[in-house]
Parts: sequence; C-alpha cells; structure tokens
Amino acid sequence: MDKIGVLTSGGDAPGMNAAIRAAVRRGISMGMDVYGIERGYEGLLDGEIKKMEWYHVGDILQRGGTILRTARSERFMKREWQEKAADILDTFGIKGLVVIGGDGSFRGGAALSRLGIRVMGVPGTIDNDLGYTDRTIGFDTAVNTVLSLISNIRDTSSAHERATIVEVMGRNCGDIALHAGLAGGADAILVPEEEPDINSLCRRVIKGQQSGKLHSIIVKAEGVNIGTEQLRKILQEKTGRETRTVVPGYIQRGGTPTGADRILASLTASRAAELLYNDEDSRAIGIAGGIITACPLEEAVEMKRAFDAELYRMAQVLS
Repeated sequence: MDKIGVLTSGGDAPGMNAAIRAAVRRGISMGMDVYGIERGYEGLLDGEIKKMEWYHVGDILQRGGTILRTARSERFMKREWQEKAADILDTFGIKGLVVIGGDGSFRGGAALSRLGIRVMGVPGTIDNDLGYTDRTIGFDTAVNTVLSLISNIRDTSSAHERATIVEVMGRNCGDIALHAGLAGGADAILVPEEEPDINSLCRRVIKGQQSGKLHSIIVKAEGVNIGTEQLRKILQEKTGRETRTVVPGYIQRGGTPTGADRILASLTASRAAELLYNDEDSRAIGIAGGIITACPLEEAVEMKRAFDAELYRMAQVLS
C-alpha cells in the first residue's frame, strides 16, 4: 500500500495528536504518502483531504485536542454516504485509513471496511469503554485531571464542612469515576455498572460526620441512573450536610496528555501504519497485558467492556 489516510472522529481525547504524529511519521518512514482528513467522516464526505509531510506533525506530541479537528457526522450513518466516502478515498488513491476515535468511529470504519477500504482503528476516547483493549488513549489524562480536581475540592469542602458530588464523564462506562475515585480517596463512588444504594450512601456520609470528618467527596459517573441534582437534594435532606455539585465537563477532554497516553498513542498508531503498509485486513489496535494487539475490527466493535467489579469492591472497602 502506498497511500493511506488518517482522521480523528467523535469526541476529542488527549493524545490524539500524538497518534496523528505517529501514524504520519511511521507511514512516511516506510515510503507511503499519508493524507490527513479534517473533521472526521464529515470532512471526508466534503473532500477535506491534504497530504501530510513530516514537518506538519512537529511540536504536537504534547498538545491536547486534534490538529485535524473532529466532528460527528449524521450523514455518514447512511449507506449512501458511506459509499460516497469510499468513492472519495478511491479518487485520492487512498486504500487504507487510520481511524482514531471511539466506538462510533470504529463502527464507521467497519462500514468502510465492508466497502473495500482497509481500516485500522486506534482507540482514542477518554471513556475507556472499548472491550478489546485494556486502555484507551486519553483515559489516563482524564483520570489525572479529575484527581487534581478532587484534591482542590477537598480543601474547600473541608473549610465549609460540605459534601460534594463530582460528576465525571464516561458515558455508560464507570472507569473514570472508579479510578479517579479510588486514587482520590473518595468517600463513595457511583458507577453505571452497579445499582446505586442511596440509603447506604447517606449512612456513609452520616458516619463520617459522626467521626469528625469535615468533608465528603462522592464521585459519580454521568451514566448512573439518578440525576446529579436529584442526588444532591436527597443527600442533603437525609444527612443534614450542605451538599454541592461539581461537573467538570469538557475539562476532562482537554489539556496536555500524560506520558502514558502519549506512549500508548505512539505505539498503537505506529502499528496501524505498519499493518496498512503490509496490506493487512482491517484491525482494531489496542493493548492487553502491556502488549500491543491487533483484533479484527468487526469483532472489536461487538466486544463489551468488562467492568472490574473486584477493583470497585476494593474502592468501597478503602473509602
């Protein structure tokens, strides 16, 4: 294969630029022409394609966001537009594509794969919700961002003797809440994978008050089946402790990627370029047990994320 494309799709994640850099430079080093596709599948449908040179990806390793920009495309969900996208790639002579994104992006890549385009998926999402890989690009940075936030909130919560509910991202996956809550010493962690016991939560807060604790930090994943404001009202009413909510939102998706995310991005995107050079079938690149893996793309998009129930139980014990 002598021409490949690279795009970022869906929500941005810290480390996407590191992945772009790796895909472009590894591809060029093997003698391929590498084309950047702006604004994901939406940009592909509009023909926003440009040839990338080595210098185009200089000084981006440490930057959050994505220099190719990203978007969600309603058009691309329809078969007719998927066929148009494949035709556009064919017009440019691009037979292989590196797709950096999450579940929806991979499903779009699988659709293109069925139309004859070789697609390599690189896991770029803070949610860590892809079942075939231990970790996704951006997850470590998001956890550390929330961890820093928890430390700051603890100081002011103690000063005012409050309870604070921190709602974190993750869609229907509770990994950000679980890992940040465990590392941050949260009093309670609520995740979508476990039914919340509100009475138990209230008892935990009351017990903390009785022991002289000045604050209570509850980390709640956004996918939990109770609204954050509703939970705040219940908690305040039942415990008598003033309760506030903090929703960091997009702060979790931005910022300088951690070293772990930069390395994961570099290794997975490099492997993606190598597999395209060797004309391999479509794959989803990931990491398992510290080893970079390549799973058939169609299989990867159907794999469900296994929740670490043992880690969750341990976090409950230690809180």
